[in-house]
Amino acid sequence: MTDRPWMMRTYSGHSSARASNELYRSNLAKGQTGLSIAFDLPTQTGYDPDDPLASGEVGKVGVPVPHIGEMRTLFEGIPLGEMNTSMTINATAMWLLAMYIALADEQGVNSELLSGTIQNDIVKEYLSRGTFIFGPEASRRLTVDVIAHTVLHIPKWNPINVCPYHLQEAGATPVQELAYGLATAIDVLDAVKESGQISDADFPDVVGRISFFVDVGTRFIEEMCKMRAFTRMWDQICAERYGVTDDKLRRFRYGTQVNSLGLTEAQPENNVARIMLEMLGVTISRDARARALQLPCWNEALGLPRPWDQQWSLRMQQVLAYESDILEYGDIFEGSAVIETKVGELCEAAFTELEWVLDGGGAFAMIDEVKGRLVQSNAERVRRIESGDLKVIGVNCFTETEQSPLTESCIGHILILDPSVEADHVTQIKDWRSKRDAEAVQAALDNVRAVAATEENLMNATIELARAGGTVGEWASTLRDVFGEYRAPTGVGGVVANVNDELLAVRERVQSDSREYGGPVRILVGKPGLDGHSNGAEQIAVAARDAGMEVVYQGIRLTPEQIASAARDEDVDVIGLSILSGSHLVLVPETLRHLRDAGVTATVVVGGIIPEPDQKSLIAQGVTRVYTPKDYKLSAIISDVADLAIAHRKKTRLG
Repeated sequence: MTDRPWMMRTYSGHSSARASNELYRSNLAKGQTGLSIAFDLPTQTGYDPDDPLASGEVGKVGVPVPHIGEMRTLFEGIPLGEMNTSMTINATAMWLLAMYIALADEQGVNSELLSGTIQNDIVKEYLSRGTFIFGPEASRRLTVDVIAHTVLHIPKWNPINVCPYHLQEAGATPVQELAYGLATAIDVLDAVKESGQISDADFPDVVGRISFFVDVGTRFIEEMCKMRAFTRMWDQICAERYGVTDDKLRRFRYGTQVNSLGLTEAQPENNVARIMLEMLGVTISRDARARALQLPCWNEALGLPRPWDQQWSLRMQQVLAYESDILEYGDIFEGSAVIETKVGELCEAAFTELEWVLDGGGAFAMIDEVKGRLVQSNAERVRRIESGDLKVIGVNCFTETEQSPLTESCIGHILILDPSVEADHVTQIKDWRSKRDAEAVQAALDNVRAVAATEENLMNATIELARAGGTVGEWASTLRDVFGEYRAPTGVGGVVANVNDELLAVRERVQSDSREYGGPVRILVGKPGLDGHSNGAEQIAVAARDAGMEVVYQGIRLTPEQIASAARDEDVDVIGLSILSGSHLVLVPETLRHLRDAGVTATVVVGGIIPEPDQKSLIAQGVTRVYTPKDYKLSAIISDVADLAIAHRKKTRLG
């Protein structure tokens, strides 16, 4: 008997609800069997398009959906009662689900018919991706309220998609992915039980509704064994910790997007082979096969993929599912001594790491400590790539290449967004506010504030605000008033990385020149805007410190004005800006303007996924260097930055 294929998705959304709706309907017509929605950073972090903090970020890494009017447009012509929808949203998960429920009501669709998943995993945002808003306690409360509401009222909905995916992107080893992902699930389940919102009789159903979203890399055997270890460990946890006797409710249910971190700007055609190999890791092992799969596009290290690129990724899935015989056989690894040994080793090591987290108070309580271990692991991974111990084809070996016909044009191989999109959204949301019932919105906001101050479930109050026409910024701002806002740990302070000969040489040069020109040179590493992908910035900060420089790094989500003020107050020599959200053409010039206004003369360098035409534009505006993913040699970057810092220090000290 042939198994049914997994659910096939593409992770997509950009510029506007209208453009994204057209993309979704096109992808569904091509054979995609579910939706996976990417939201822009303002929507993810609780800001409306006209908020100053949203400047440059609207519609860049996903679709802006601040209110139910945009939600209507996003799903126009897509009946919610027949669709399986995955929404990649965390800090504002309650808000997006509330709008989805309210829209279903408008379509006449009973909540009992809704099926899909909302990510709702805030722990990995603290650890890796950065779209948190509130502190751990308040965030855990929101997570629990969403889970309780869906278990009681939306029986086909997965209320949390625990996401070790971004932990691997942040440098986690397979053992750390297993341990930290399962620790999050345990902490959340314990919190649901402690809340008293679910009866003991119904609690096994809560356990059965937990799903996971996992990353897989190119180390095929290890990654496939990792997934088998996940299934084994989760089954044991469900049975022993929670007493779940129904094996269906103990099943490890997961979806995946294969590794984006390993996609390269150099020889990007190699990414297709990487994606196919990684896809096999979550499909070939029947007893640990993914239930849903979405693939990145070959050109994600270069810029925003086009619809054709997404189609290519969908076709890869279809070829494997429908042309190969992968679904016609049982588990082909059953009885393999090699596989069994590797799975056993992973389980044993992961249970040890898991106990360390649980003994420390659980995933939420151990955010600082786990963050430090991830930054440490990532530092080791980066140094292994630089040394050549970890080979990346086309990057640190086999670099000789013909010109790729896929990338002969500088701008033809990625999607270029219309810069007027943000201005349109600013106008539209002001128009939305002017036409709604202001008194109804205010009453709903007052109710959200009142409920937030109690232990009552916040979901119903949030749904009523969505129906009234409230916005994501108003919902989040109201809760900020009650819960406060949070700045997560950077994880940089305690990292001890191997210092190679190249960095040692830089350190000697820095120390020598520092003595001559009045103390150590200083670098400020800054992340302007809402982009929370801090892995690169953290590794630059660690390497610059190891090279003898004084490092100022205050974490993510800073305004250009805050960066300029810090650069002035700390008297830095180099300012390194890290932006991976595609907002560099707005945020970098704005930062340069504030630096000039503050009288800061420090050299400015920029790192990120920045197309070549944009690199030229930034340099013309005053940026000295632009580093992109092809610049993988950390010691070379730090050496260059050190030279720039020393030159600035010499110039300012000698007049």
